[in-house]
Amino acid sequence: MHKMKSKSRSGVATIRRFSRAKAQGEVVVGEAVAFLRSLRDESADIVFLDPPFNLGKEYIPGKKSLDRQPEHSYRTWLFKVLYESTRVLKVGGALYLYHLPQWAMQLGAFLGENGDLAFQHWIAISMKNGFVRGNHLYPAHYALLMYTKGDPAVFRRPKLEPNKCRHCKKLIKDYGGYRSIIEEKGLNLSDFWEDLSPVRHANRKYRKANELSPVLFDRVLGISGRKGGLYVDPFAGAGSGAVRAVAAGMRFAVCDLVRNNCSIICDRLDALD
Repeated sequence: MHKMKSKSRSGVATIRRFSRAKAQGEVVVGEAVAFLRSLRDESADIVFLDPPFNLGKEYIPGKKSLDRQPEHSYRTWLFKVLYESTRVLKVGGALYLYHLPQWAMQLGAFLGENGDLAFQHWIAISMKNGFVRGNHLYPAHYALLMYTKGDPAVFRRPKLEPNKCRHCKKLIKDYGGYRSIIEEKGLNLSDFWEDLSPVRHANRKYRKANELSPVLFDRVLGISGRKGGLYVDPFAGAGSGAVRAVAAGMRFAVCDLVRNNCSIICDRLDALD
């Protein structure tokens, strides 16, 4: 990996600035709220939030407590993240929040009470591990909330390829007599995404922790992305959001608390040229 130089500002540090034909943006190391506070008002076209879930995962060796805070402290911190995310979002811009349903309800209520954002969708993303947790039904989905600041400046409906039989290559459903239309135009994307799973296998991910599917980012960018617009991600992880934003022709400002993750992001962005 390349040696990175950092420039501190307000509790965060700029690791790299990219100003190339393909990749244009900034990779920052630091805490999410401090990073968001360093950004200008109404500068982002998309803010994507995938915060740690407060489940006690060890993102930094020896600091497991970072992801195991008292519930009230964790809630207060998330409210600060949402407040700053709303501030940096442009009028017409889109905020996406990925979390467990129990937290998505609380955070969605906060966004609704704040009054600056308009609810658009609760997207259910299927979870396929099959493990029952405690005295509950099998938790079958994660929540991806979509809010916009006023009416969305950009909103598209991505199309999906319909499922086909792997033997005869024909559609496996008749779609109520609309088969010919589906074959010609594809399926409209719904708010239930059952074809995505977190990237868990070591040979397919860039870090120890699980990663979100790149297809998820492609869909978010396909719905709300704008060429030349700014994609903001304060929990960038291994950088799939930044990489896909570049592929969609967007600029980026991304941050992660883990310096090694920032190094991975820079390497992935370097590999695009």
